Amino acid sequence: MSTPLDTGGDINVAIVDDDDVLRTEISSYLNKNGYTAHAAASATELDDVLSQIDIDIIILDVVIPGEDGLSVCRRIAQNRGPAVILLSGMGDEIDRIVGLEMGADDYIAKPCHPRELLARIRAVLRRRSEDYLQSSRRTKMLYKFSGFLLDISRRELKAPDGTIILLTEREFSVLGIFLSSPMTVLSRDELIESTYGPNSTMDDRAIDVLVGRLRRKLEASYDRPLIKTHRGAGYMFACDVSKA
Repeated sequence: MSTPLDTGGDINVAIVDDDDVLRTEISSYLNKNGYTAHAAASATELDDVLSQIDIDIIILDVVIPGEDGLSVCRRIAQNRGPAVILLSGMGDEIDRIVGLEMGADDYIAKPCHPRELLARIRAVLRRRSEDYLQSSRRTKMLYKFSGFLLDISRRELKAPDGTIILLTEREFSVLGIFLSSPMTVLSRDELIESTYGPNSTMDDRAIDVLVGRLRRKLEASYDRPLIKTHRGAGYMFACDVSKA
């Protein structure tokens, strides 16, 4: 997940609703306001989106085909996933409380004006950004490896030549896992659990894609592979790592 600001930019929003018209209207409005919208009509389609794209926030209808929105919300919260705003045609206070207890960041009764939804999105992302900054201040740690410098508190990776390498939240997370266990083969299951959470439904392909993206970013600034593939076993971060 990109560091969330309230100005749109490279923020990815998943819109999950089986109402084609509403889904299209919301997606179009968010795209016009600088966000990148990704539409899904069910939990299955949402999981496909999440396996390919680092989503920052999910607009999730409570009533969708198959796995319902509340169950999806609970699963995403347990897996430390993106922020979630629930949409529901039921505006009862109890429904709102249940939604928030399931891990939703906000709850909006339908129908809602797109402008209100945009304001709620900005508020949730701003709140998450502030929480992240507070957490970062409590975590002071530097990792050094092969001329690279990873600053955990600033979530910043500096290449040997001093340039900053931009990482998504998932890329940052999996790099942290590698750095905490260098020269050790980590299975795909271990990486999935550490990156997506213990109850994740992500498959091996998701972690292969994620590791592949991270590997390309590192190798663009270094002359040899730092992440090695061990067929049938997993991946290994193949260099010495020190903490500062």
